[in-house]
Amino acid sequence: MDGYDKYAYEPFAVTADLAVFTLRAGVLHVLLVERGEEPYAGRWALPGGFVRPDEAAESAARRELGEETGLTDVSGLHLEQLRTYSEPGRDPRMRVVSVAFAALLPDAPEARGGSDAAEARWTPYDAARELAFDHDRILADARGRVGAKLEYTCLATAFCPPEFTLGELQQVYETVWGAELDRPNFRRKVLATPGFVEAVPGAARLTGGRGKPAALYRAGTAAALHPPLLRPTPEGRPA
Repeated sequence: MDGYDKYAYEPFAVTADLAVFTLRAGVLHVLLVERGEEPYAGRWALPGGFVRPDEAAESAARRELGEETGLTDVSGLHLEQLRTYSEPGRDPRMRVVSVAFAALLPDAPEARGGSDAAEARWTPYDAARELAFDHDRILADARGRVGAKLEYTCLATAFCPPEFTLGELQQVYETVWGAELDRPNFRRKVLATPGFVEAVPGAARLTGGRGKPAALYRAGTAAALHPPLLRPTPEGRPA
């Protein structure tokens, strides 16, 4: 283009960083990698990497997600852009802008480190602290986004296997929100929301209790919850 000088501005790099959540034994876990290279060698960080010249940021995020989890197909997983982090000095190497994403895995495989990671592991969210770069902030923002979206979308089903019980769905809310929900009230609200879940005809699962097997459901066709399913306040009342 006439009159445009691409050298007039200092070049910078773009990364795609991932806050990847899953539930393990009723506890919210996040995927972390131990950095094998400087800067912050030996420190834990969110998985991610530089966006290649021939790919979009979301493509880079899906590539990194597959590399760190070992999954060959991540196309069906929930992945959404969180926000952009562009503060000068956030990376000591050079000016690096991060496009951060949040991802949810319903049945996470054992983690494995990518090419620049010494190790990868699933860590309880409450134990994921003092991360490299500004990843503490990214992780907290991602947790806040997921918790808020549970109120007005059907995102909770992305934490569940293809067929799940209402008890398993309730556990998602309780784990992410850190609050106990009334079981009959939760069941009533879920079943009264059109398109939230669909019953799997004739399917049931033993849950370890003395009662009859629990009915199985799958994600419905709705994307939003009307009315929203509000999280309890600290006093125990719906917000």
